[in-house]
Amino acid sequence: MRRGHGDRGVASVWTAFAACALCVVFGAVLALGQAVAARHRAGGAADLAALAAADRALRGETEACAAARRVATAQGAELLHCRLTGAEAEVTARTSAGSWSPTARARAGPAEPGPSSPGLPTPGPSAPGPPAPLGPA
Repeated sequence: MRRGHGDRGVASVWTAFAACALCVVFGAVLALGQAVAARHRAGGAADLAALAAADRALRGETEACAAARRVATAQGAELLHCRLTGAEAEVTARTSAGSWSPTARARAGPAEPGPSSPGLPTPGPSAPGPPAPLGPA
């Protein structure tokens, strides 16, 4: 009897096992990618809907939330929540992709005036002149 005769065909079994393992990993990566893409779509839709609502805040909550709903629907999302507090809008949107239905919240409104950052020039008469040209002179 020859040595190693009992190992005949084992390479085919290992190849089949490796192919199955790679298919499982590939499927998991695809599912994760689908979930991440759905989450980003929900975030983008919520951001745009909040901006639309904040843009129409002066016209009242009804019109602001209607605009947010139109924008969310155009992005392929569903508007779950819309609230207007003064000029600040807060919305929640949900998208669906396969078995995933992520939600995202966003707020938008006017920027609050604050002190200027230290080290940055202040516009006006005390601001420095034009910047020096870059590169060798």
